[in-house]
Parts: sequence; structure tokens; C-alpha cells
Amino acid sequence: MSLGNWIAVGVAVAISVLLVTVMHWLLTHQLSKVWVLAQPLVARSRNSAYAAAAVLGVNLAIPDAGGFENPRFWYPLFQHGMRIAMIASLTWLALTIAYAVTDSVLSKLSAYNGDADRRSRRLQTQVKLLRRVIATVIGLLAVAAILFTFPAVKALGAGLLASAGLIGIVAGVAAQSTLGNMFAGLQLAFSDALRINDIIVFEGEWGRVEELTLTNVTLRLWDERRFVLPVSHFTNNPFENWTKQGTSLTSAVMFRVDWEVPVDDVRSEVGEFVTKHPLWDGRNWSLQVTDVLESGLIELRVVATVADSDARWTLAVELREHLVTYIRERFPQSLPRNRTEFTAPETNDNYAAMWPTSAFRRPAGFSQAGPTDGTGTTNDEG
Repeated sequence: MSLGNWIAVGVAVAISVLLVTVMHWLLTHQLSKVWVLAQPLVARSRNSAYAAAAVLGVNLAIPDAGGFENPRFWYPLFQHGMRIAMIASLTWLALTIAYAVTDSVLSKLSAYNGDADRRSRRLQTQVKLLRRVIATVIGLLAVAAILFTFPAVKALGAGLLASAGLIGIVAGVAAQSTLGNMFAGLQLAFSDALRINDIIVFEGEWGRVEELTLTNVTLRLWDERRFVLPVSHFTNNPFENWTKQGTSLTSAVMFRVDWEVPVDDVRSEVGEFVTKHPLWDGRNWSLQVTDVLESGLIELRVVATVADSDARWTLAVELREHLVTYIRERFPQSLPRNRTEFTAPETNDNYAAMWPTSAFRRPAGFSQAGPTDGTGTTNDEG
């Protein structure tokens, strides 16, 4: 290349970069108020746009190697490398534009509907998955375009197309698990079975769906751990989705107390506590005796409705603490206890003397000295 060629390359790159700068200025200062995509485009594509402009300017300015009688050995390699760089930079630019468009959609959903809106969360999940699908397709097309810049691969194009059926079968068998996960991810998203920020219980673990991709689901557990599962687990196994139809839940507290507990008094105390609690959503609450246990205790169940899963846990804990204190201080005789009954045998004359401090039940006709003969006198001959 001559000096004039290098000057042409520099001018082409400068013009391309200047055009990108002008476009960014227009998007930032003129179009941002009337076009919602202006700010996301500038934020996402600033670096990729400059890179694509520079590489495109070089490719437009450099002469073709065929125009030289004796080109240097490195020039065809340089020209081929610039073609690959142009494909890569344009792919980067296309990806950033796709992400900018989806960012605008996601921010609008979050701003107008909020994460508590079931429809909003469903659309957010679907948009994020579609973004990953689009990125995958763009990446595959870029790889194919780069491969076809090599003459050997280009010459094999017809043969590759002819054997595409066989290759597809082999690839499908080899990637059966991966493809199954990808289709399972699309099934979860578009069947509305699972959404971003859903609260689910899976295999005894309670967590929030933090990320849903084509292959994995990431759960953020209550203790900040992350539980990563393949999406096929959720299509092949049952799981609880607490926010499938909404975020409202019912908080429940179970209590086991003695039979002597005054249920009406406890119910009044629960009602006063729940109705004044800021986490109660105002729908309903109740206290019921749900079981009589073989151990001699009764089971009380207190339920109260709340707005979301965090409020469900907090209200249950605070209600339990309040009832523990209330029953212990006001009705200590109602605390759980085991009763023991001693029954005096009819043949033991001095049973009461053996257990002077114990309460026991005597059979009919039994006195402290011993069994009577039915006339009020004892059978003690001593």
C-alpha cells in the first residue's frame, strides 16, 4: 500500500467515527425526549458503534489485493483479517442494539406495572428469554459468516448443504440434553408456569426466581444462597409456585396448649394483635381448634392474610412470639404439660401412706386405712 492508500484509510476512519459521534449527539440531545430508545441505544452501543465504524472505514478504504501486481505476502492476510473484524464488530453492534431495545421494554414494564404485577413479570421473563434467543441466532450467523470467508470452507458449502440432514441428526443426538433444556426453558416462559421473581418451593427449599435462562433457573434462597437447576427439572417435577396468581398469601401459626386454655380469650387477643399489625392486608384472620392430640393437648391454628411472602414470614414470627408471652403470663396453667394419675389398688391397705404427697384416685369403698367392708368400717385387723 502506498502513502495515498494509508491517507485514504485514515480519512475513511475519521469520517466514520465523526458520523457515529454526530449520531450519538443527536440521540442524546435531540431525540431523547421524543424517542424512548435514544438513551438505551447510546448507553449500550457507544463502544460497539465506534468499533464498527472504524473497522468499516478501513474495509471501505483499503484496495483489493487483486489490484496489485505483486502484493506483499502479508497483505491478503491483513485484508482477510479486516473482513473478519468487520463481521465481528457488526455482530457486536447488532447485539448491543438488540439489548438496547429489550432494555427499553423491560424498563417500561418495571416502571408502569411493577414487579408485583403478574402480567408484567410474565412479559419480563419472556422478553429476557427472547433476547437470549436473538443473541444466540446472531452469534451463530456471525460464526457462519466468518467461516465462509475461508476459501476451503466456501468450496465445501454445497457438500455441507447436501449433508445437512445427516449432520442435523448427529448433532441432535449429541446435544439432546442441551436442546431439551432449551425447549424446556421456552416452555416454562411461554406457558406462564414460572416467571422472574416468582416465589417457589422446590425439594424443600424456599426461594425467589432470580434468573431464568434457556438452560438454567437460579433461585435466591432466604439465606442468600443460590440454587441453580436445569430448567428440565421444573418441567419433569412438581413444584410450588406461591405467586402463580398473585403475591397475596396466608400466614399460619400452629400452637399446642393444654385443655385449660381459654380459647375465646386467646382469640380476642389474636384479633387485637393482627388487626393492629401493619403487615396484615385487611382481608381476614381466624383462630381455630384444629386437633385434639393423643398426648392430651389441643392444637390451635391462627391464620392471617398478608401481601407477600416476606410479610408472611415476619407476621408469623411476631405473632408466635406474642402468643408465647401472652399465654405464659396470663394463663400459665395452659402451657403444655403431661398429667400422671395414680390409682390405688384395692388390696393395698397402706397405699396412701406410701405416696403421702401424690394425688391419686381411690376405688369406691377405699379409705386411707384400707378397703371397707361396706358398712363404713375398715377391714384393718391391726
